[in-house]
Amino acid sequence: MTDYAQQLEQLAKGEMVSLTITKEDFLAFREVLIKHPQFKHFRGEALQGATIVYTFLQEARA
Repeated sequence: MTDYAQQLEQLAKGEMVSLTITKEDFLAFREVLIKHPQFKHFRGEALQGATIVYTFLQEARA
């Protein structure tokens, strides 16, 4: 099982530039993402094929 919480922390700390999530992994990833204390700092960009690339924003989105 993938440790999404650890990957989100690495993304927030700048240890990763982006995190790519596939359609098959999205629901499991989302459960972890919405519980993260900096949830509003993560931005997901949907690509063709239902792949989502997440990046970390220094300022929280509205």
